[in-house]
Amino acid sequence: MKKEVRQLRAKAINALVLSVDHFNRPWDCGRTEAVLIMMDHSFEMLLKSAIRHKGGKIRKAREKQTIGFDACVRRGLSDANVKFLTDEQALTLQTINGQRDAAQHYLIDMSEHQLYFYAQAGVTLFRDIHDDIFEKKLVLELPERVLPISTTAPKDLVALFDKEIDEILGLLTPGTRKKMDAVAKARSLAVLESAVNGDYEQPSDHELEKVCKRLADGEKWPTVFPGVASINIAAEGDGPTLSLRLTKNEGTPVRLLKEGEGAGAVVAVRRVDEQGYYCLGPKQLARKVGLTPPKSRALVDHLGLREDPDCFKEFRFGGVKLARYSRNAVAKMHDALQAESIDAIWVAYRAKQRAAG
Repeated sequence: MKKEVRQLRAKAINALVLSVDHFNRPWDCGRTEAVLIMMDHSFEMLLKSAIRHKGGKIRKAREKQTIGFDACVRRGLSDANVKFLTDEQALTLQTINGQRDAAQHYLIDMSEHQLYFYAQAGVTLFRDIHDDIFEKKLVLELPERVLPISTTAPKDLVALFDKEIDEILGLLTPGTRKKMDAVAKARSLAVLESAVNGDYEQPSDHELEKVCKRLADGEKWPTVFPGVASINIAAEGDGPTLSLRLTKNEGTPVRLLKEGEGAGAVVAVRRVDEQGYYCLGPKQLARKVGLTPPKSRALVDHLGLREDPDCFKEFRFGGVKLARYSRNAVAKMHDALQAESIDAIWVAYRAKQRAAG
């Protein structure tokens, strides 16, 4: 094992131990955030060590920084030279990463049952990847006492989310004045929904308020969160030997994104409705990538996104045509802006327009 791989692997295991240590602490001050942040860090180090161990690269040409979490998952999932992840494993990784993002950068109210699920599923997944890649037993690398502990371990996501929804509805009861608390609690479910649906952005407060209203109006949670309803827990063993893994229910449609086909969640793109999938107009697209509409169109033209059915669709309403883009278009544009200069693209686009006359 090369020195770089050995050091990355050691950092991954150390971060995992710290995550579990924070989970098992008897006080709650910063506990959820610490568990998720250290768990997420442990996986990024593990993925990088695995990629390097299999001969892959974790640094782009002429780049000072190594690739990020999302790119690591993409390579582990779709790079033929290093592939070592399944789509369910990638879904778990992206979900933990999304929960960490919400916990680190804003507000999230995660129940003890949910936190236990992510901690135990994380340890299970870490062990699965580690033991398969390095052909070493993770259990031999950890103190004997290290494992997430729960007196009421959840083994059914449906029951777990039923309980979560009941708590959200309790916070939305008229007169309680706890709408913000309900939004924070709904965020963890929305993050999981986003991971399943292939969306790499955090849900906004406005989007979560609409979700809460739908629930308060009596809409059942499987229709509000169809992606969440499409997955479940596969539990094996009991007590100290318990393993939890996210699985897709039979019949759940999944399309794997190959290397370079997007950012963020990399496993499931579920087209519940076409207008929901192609949800961005030209001006919204430009705002998402931080460009003016003309320069956004130049980049779209440069990448050929209007010829890509995963990125663009034109809708007809009577005699009106509406150009709509998917979030895949945003991801591809972000990736392109990291590798190319928008000024050069704009100059070429303007020259092409002048030549066309």
